Amino acid sequence: MTAASHHAPVAASSGLKQPYHLVDPSPWPIVGALGAGSLLTGIVFAAHWHSYLLLIVGVALVLTTMFLWWRDVLRESATPGLHSAVTRLGLRYGMTLFITSEVMFFVGFFWAFFHFAIFPEHVLGIANPTWPPPGIHTFDAFKIPFLNKMILLLSGVTVTWAHHALLENDRKTLVKALTITVLLGLSFTSFQAYEYSEAPFRFYGGGIYPSVFFLATGFHGFHVIVGTTFLIVCLLRARAGGFTPERHFGFEAAAWYWHFVDVVWLFLFCFIYVWGAGPPPVE
Repeated sequence: MTAASHHAPVAASSGLKQPYHLVDPSPWPIVGALGAGSLLTGIVFAAHWHSYLLLIVGVALVLTTMFLWWRDVLRESATPGLHSAVTRLGLRYGMTLFITSEVMFFVGFFWAFFHFAIFPEHVLGIANPTWPPPGIHTFDAFKIPFLNKMILLLSGVTVTWAHHALLENDRKTLVKALTITVLLGLSFTSFQAYEYSEAPFRFYGGGIYPSVFFLATGFHGFHVIVGTTFLIVCLLRARAGGFTPERHFGFEAAAWYWHFVDVVWLFLFCFIYVWGAGPPPVE
């Protein structure tokens, strides 16, 4: 045996260049997972035992992860050669699959609502059951819910306006249109919070209708808050000149997400607020 045979074999490079971006080791996936777990557990503790410490820790970890992970991704995108054409295509596929998974998330809520609305005897166990259940007075669909529908439809127009301004390299109009979109998103959240404060039924202990209603509309409201956060980040990047007509997928992803929450609200308005409404309360 020669001396060389005592050494471990060395892998030889193929010499082939690959177009994929192999990310550096990052702590944010595990920190984000811990934050999400703490947030979920904290919601349970807050709802049942009014203990908010774990909830606060979870929110802090999630927000920290969002800020620092986005910061790292933005730095990667600005580094020449890292985000190749294949990498950018992968980002598009990833965002498409993410929105698809979100669609199926809401399908579950709609499935639950239709199950109980079409077959209320499964829940109520009484003769001639009705939906909504007796004693539940639903919202007037053509007050705040209709106003929120108009707000989201208008915000879909303004975010598309911002996209066209970006493609034309008109940064002033881009910033203006994005600012309007963010303000509309904040308005939607404010009106929905007011609507919840005036709700004629409670989420906790109120029965199946409040549970399905608050889960479907509340998770949509959470998605609006997330989408508004996305757009605020895009607005800050737009003001700093972080987008070009050729490279702006971060903005496109936020716009896709915003159109998604817009469409979901249309379905919520049509089926839960209008189709699923009960008789008006007797004055």
